[in-house]
Amino acid sequence: MAPRQSSVFKLTWPLKTILQRSAFLLLISLAVALLFLGKANIGVVERMRTATTDVVAPILATISQPVDAFHKAVGRVQKLTSLIEENERLREENARLLKWQAVGRTLEQENENFRQLLNALSDPLVLPITARVVGDNGGPFVRTLLLNAGRRDGVRIGQAVVAPLGLVGRIAEVGERSARVLLLTDLNSRIPVVMEKSRHKGILVGDNSTSPILDFLPTNATVSAGDRIVTSGDGGMLPAGRPIGIVSSVSERSIRVKAFADWTRLEYVSVLRYDLPGMSNPDENPGDLGESRLDAK
Repeated sequence: MAPRQSSVFKLTWPLKTILQRSAFLLLISLAVALLFLGKANIGVVERMRTATTDVVAPILATISQPVDAFHKAVGRVQKLTSLIEENERLREENARLLKWQAVGRTLEQENENFRQLLNALSDPLVLPITARVVGDNGGPFVRTLLLNAGRRDGVRIGQAVVAPLGLVGRIAEVGERSARVLLLTDLNSRIPVVMEKSRHKGILVGDNSTSPILDFLPTNATVSAGDRIVTSGDGGMLPAGRPIGIVSSVSERSIRVKAFADWTRLEYVSVLRYDLPGMSNPDENPGDLGESRLDAK
C-alpha cells in the first residue's frame, strides 16, 4: 500500500508544479489580452466589467452588512463611553454648583438680615455695631445672649441691642472681644416704655417668661390688646421710640406684652452706639449696672 501511495505522489508532484507555473503564465497572458482588448474594443471591456460588477455587487453587499453592523456597534460603544464621561463630568459640576448654591443662599440670607437691621435704624445719629449671636443662656433663671463684639468694637454697658423687628435688650457685661445682652424677659430687666398711641408711660418688667409685664402705668391709663409699646428714653439709658412689642393680654393681675423680636431665631443684632448720659464709661467696672447681679445667679 505504501509503495503505491509513493508512486502516486511522484506522479502528482510534477503535475502540481506545472499547474502552478502555468497558472501564473495564464494570468499574465489574460491580463495582456484584456489590455489589448480594451485598446481595441472598449465597449466589450465595459460590458465585461459591468457584468462582473453585477455578479460581485450582491456578494459585496452581503459581506458588508456584518461589517456595517460591527462599525455601528463600535460607534455606539464609543458614544456610550463618551456619554458616561460626560455624565460623570456633569455630576461633578452639579456637585460644585450645589455647594456654591448653598454658599450663595447663606450669603443672601445674611445680606437680608443686614438690610433688615439697617432698616430698623431710622435715626441717622445712630452708629450701629453689628454683632453675631454666638451663645445664649436659656436657663430657668437667666435670659441673656452672648455677642462676638466687645469693648474694642465700641460696645459699652447700657447700650440698646435691637433686632430687625424691635428691641432685644441692653448690654449688661462687656469684655474685650465679647459682650452679654440682658434680654427684656430677664427677671432683672426694667425698661422705661411708653404706649405709642395714648403716650402713657410705664415700666416693662421681665419675669423670665416669654411675655414681660407692663407695670407702673397711671391709674387712668386705658390699655387694650394690640397697643404698641416703644421705649420712652426716660433715665437716659435707652434711645426713645424704639419698638418693643404689642400688648398681648390685659387682666386684673397683669398686662402682658408680646415682643416683636424672636429670640429663638436671632443670628445678628445691632448694638446702638448712642452717647447717652446714662451709659457707663468703657473703663468703668461692668458690675456698676444693676443687671450685673447675673453672677449671683
